[in-house]
Amino acid sequence: MTTSPPNRRHVLAAAAGAAGAALLSGCAAYGEQAAQPAPAPSGGGPASGGSPATGSAGSAAAGGAPALAALADVPVGGGRILADAKLVLTRPTADTVKAFSAVCTHAGCTVSEVAAGTINCPCHGSRFRIADGSVAAGPAPRPLPGVAVAVRDGQVVRA
Repeated sequence: MTTSPPNRRHVLAAAAGAAGAALLSGCAAYGEQAAQPAPAPSGGGPASGGSPATGSAGSAAAGGAPALAALADVPVGGGRILADAKLVLTRPTADTVKAFSAVCTHAGCTVSEVAAGTINCPCHGSRFRIADGSVAAGPAPRPLPGVAVAVRDGQVVRA
């Protein structure tokens, strides 16, 4: 019994099947990640404290909680992305600090910029308002989940 070498059609069909399997396994992995619980929403509330920032981000503020950032490093009317913590800190007014997940609710990309009153995702152009994380421009279907923070001794910490 002799076997002939595979023809072009068989090679392409096998490659398409392998690519489809890889694509589906990637979708399954993304679905598993998306099923993890998001950080608990919060209003973020007004900032407490208000003394000038002291120390650096990562140092422990009074009360023992590690600092996310110095208050002075979060610009009024803007924000700061903490990529390692997957958080974005915003300061809609001088007396208010908010925190949100930095993971876009559209496709799971990490937001890349805070500008002109919005938190911006580089992947598909979604924008979220700095005051409440609500969607300012899609395709994101939901607001960014809020994360409770407080200001202690000039440092922004998880509440």
